[in-house]
Amino acid sequence: MPKYLLKVNYVGEGIQGLLEEGGTRRRAAAEALVKSLGGSLETMYFAFGETDVYAIGELPNTQAAAALALTLGASGRVTCETVVLLTPEEVDAAARLTPHYRAPGR
Repeated sequence: MPKYLLKVNYVGEGIQGLLEEGGTRRRAAAEALVKSLGGSLETMYFAFGETDVYAIGELPNTQAAAALALTLGASGRVTCETVVLLTPEEVDAAARLTPHYRAPGR
């Protein structure tokens, strides 16, 4: 099952909600969301800096990943950047492909 890195930021009322609910309840909500899409939440960390939450989860396909991102964004309380994660074996398989490409200006 494909893995995704989610970089989440709380905005507006989402920050207040985090203060009221705490981290463990937000993790439980994240687990329920991912599970409802047929996936699983592997890990979730809160952080200082540009990103408030880093989470890694498995989702069955890109449609599920898009639904997750759309649902989070539609809440108006968080923003989400989704990154597809590749295993070393997937990179090996990609390196064996022979795409045909003409660079601009050549």
